[in-house]
Amino acid sequence: MTENVRKEIHALTAMTAGQLRQKYIEVYGEPPRTHNKQFLFRRIAWRLQAIEEGASLSERARQRAMEIANLADLRIRPPKGFAPAVANESAPRSLPAPAQDTRLPLPGTVLTREYQGKLICVTVLEDGFEYEGERYKSLTAVARAVTGSHWNGLLFFGIAKKRKELAHA
Repeated sequence: MTENVRKEIHALTAMTAGQLRQKYIEVYGEPPRTHNKQFLFRRIAWRLQAIEEGASLSERARQRAMEIANLADLRIRPPKGFAPAVANESAPRSLPAPAQDTRLPLPGTVLTREYQGKLICVTVLEDGFEYEGERYKSLTAVARAVTGSHWNGLLFFGIAKKRKELAHA
């Protein structure tokens, strides 16, 4: 990345959301669909780097890349895990592991529910759930396997209450 682009990206960190919206219009030629400052920053920084990296391409390849890049629906967000090099240098390089959902019981717990006359038993694992020897990433996936339709897994197993029930409690 050239020093100019690095400085330009660093300057983005001091901009307000309104200023980032203006910069977005300069860079993309259209107004953004959001006011989210972090999203605008990442999107603009990504675009500035993408434009710079295209400088070594042939004229034909550059024109084709610009045609593709100007299609608004091609990529709405920067790539997952994108973090510009000039962001907080003292920040950790990797994202912390997501905390386990506090609504879920501890690993090893067996959740049971009767559904259409059949007893459903699901074991909570460290990284998901086990039902009939199959592993699932979420209770919703288990509920879908059991019922064949979409259910909120927490509601299906009685872990969470419906909003109506919470409002009357």
